[in-house]
Amino acid sequence: MLDDVLMQLAPTGVLRAGINVANTLLVTGRHISGQPVGIAPDIAASVAEYLGISIAYVEFASPGDLIDAASSNTWDIGLIGIDLCRAQVVDFTAPYIEIDATYLVRSDSYIQSIGEVDRPGMQIAVSNRSAYDLYLTRHLSHASLYRADGLDAAVKLFTSNQLDALAGLRPRLLSDKNVLRNTRLLSEKFTSVEQAIAIGKGKSDAFKYLCQHVELIKSSKIVRQLMARHGVVGLSVPT
Repeated sequence: MLDDVLMQLAPTGVLRAGINVANTLLVTGRHISGQPVGIAPDIAASVAEYLGISIAYVEFASPGDLIDAASSNTWDIGLIGIDLCRAQVVDFTAPYIEIDATYLVRSDSYIQSIGEVDRPGMQIAVSNRSAYDLYLTRHLSHASLYRADGLDAAVKLFTSNQLDALAGLRPRLLSDKNVLRNTRLLSEKFTSVEQAIAIGKGKSDAFKYLCQHVELIKSSKIVRQLMARHGVVGLSVPT
């Protein structure tokens, strides 16, 4: 059985893990060797460790780039947020982390709740092809999304164009709020982004193994330990 898992999961003998380095909550820095450091790289490494094989990180500048490479045989597993559109090309384990997504608005904005954002004429800055961008694309009826390539660019778009709201993950927006003057966070969330391990379709043995591994690292508190090790707050571990 393990041989079948290894053949499907790491046919080269090395586990190639696709890492979205744009998610600075889960990729918090770099080792002196240049390899990415953070919760996502450590979770990928735990899969390789349990299998007794080496890990190699394949970095992507955005989640969209990572999912676009799903059919190119450049990665074996991908650490990325669950989304219905992405699930058309990959299979997802259960989530190992959940992160609330909400809006940052200016202090003098009349917006007090999530429901007040989706109105005609409202302009929202968002990181292009992020999980919450995909969610808002499906669910907004009236407001307009203004997309930027990456989180920092979305912040710049929000401030320079005086847009009505900036969509993002709550911990990151809290950090932005501490830098941007006269802004505030909405207390509500419009969704929760679920981070999981993705694998190409048609690899049933490997997928089953990954699902079991995610349950193991959650129940054994490994995920919580990684959150503490990397000093990341504002995340939750789903049950």
